[in-house]
Amino acid sequence: MSSEQSVFENLQALRLVGMSSALQKVLVTPDMAAMSIVDILAFLTCEELQYKSQRKRDQLFKAAKLKQGQACVENIDHLAKRGIDKSYLISLIDCEWITRNQFLIITGPTGVGKSWIACALANKAIKLNLSVLYKRFGLLMEELDIAHRDGSLPRLRNQLSKFKLLILDDWAMAPLSDRNRQDLLELIEERVESGSLIITTQLPVSKWHEYIGEPTIADAIMDRIIHRAHRLELHGESMRKTYKTVKEDKV
Repeated sequence: MSSEQSVFENLQALRLVGMSSALQKVLVTPDMAAMSIVDILAFLTCEELQYKSQRKRDQLFKAAKLKQGQACVENIDHLAKRGIDKSYLISLIDCEWITRNQFLIITGPTGVGKSWIACALANKAIKLNLSVLYKRFGLLMEELDIAHRDGSLPRLRNQLSKFKLLILDDWAMAPLSDRNRQDLLELIEERVESGSLIITTQLPVSKWHEYIGEPTIADAIMDRIIHRAHRLELHGESMRKTYKTVKEDKV
C-alpha cells in the first residue's frame, strides 16, 4: 500500500471526509501542492470544519420537515401590502429572539404568507445551527392524543423538547378537547423553559381565549405566550391568488 493511499484510508477511518476531499484537491493542483506544510494543513482543517458545518445544517434541515423548505428571508416581499414593517422584520431575522426562548405570533387571513415567513425564519435559524421542527397544529394534537393511548407520550414530549424552535402552523383550525388543552398548556410551559415557538394562525389573538375555552387553562396558556411573544400581523389579498394571476398573465 502506498503512503498516499494509507493517508486517505486513515482520513476515512477518522471520518475526516472534508479533509480527505480537500487533500485530493491539493494533490491535483500544482500551485496548492507547492504551498508550505502549515498552509496546506490550514487549508485541510478549514475544509473539514466547513464540511462538518454544512453536514450539520443538512441534518437540521432534514429533521425540521418544513412545509416550504425553499423559503428564505432574502425573498420576503417587503413591497407587498401585507403589513410587514421592514425594520421590525430585520430585528427578527437575526434570530436572537430564538436564543432567548421568545415566541413569534404570525396572524392574518389565508394565503398572505404566514407559513412561508415562518419557514423562511426557520431556514435562517438552521443556518445558525439552531434545531427546528415544523408541525401542523391540528396534527400535533392528534399525535398527542395517540401518544396518550399507546403509552408513547413521554417519548413524544422528549422528542419535541429537543428542538430549539417549534413551529405550530395553522393554530386554532380545529376545536380543542379537554385533553388537548392540558397537553397544550404543558407544551407551552416546556417551551417557556427551554425553547422558542412560532405560531401561525388566521384567528386574531383577541379571540384565542374564547377558542381555548376553559377559562383557567386559557388564562395560563395566554399568559405564557403573550408576554414573551413578538407579533407579525399580515394583511392584504391571498398571495396564491396573486401568483395565479401572474401565471395567467404570462400564458
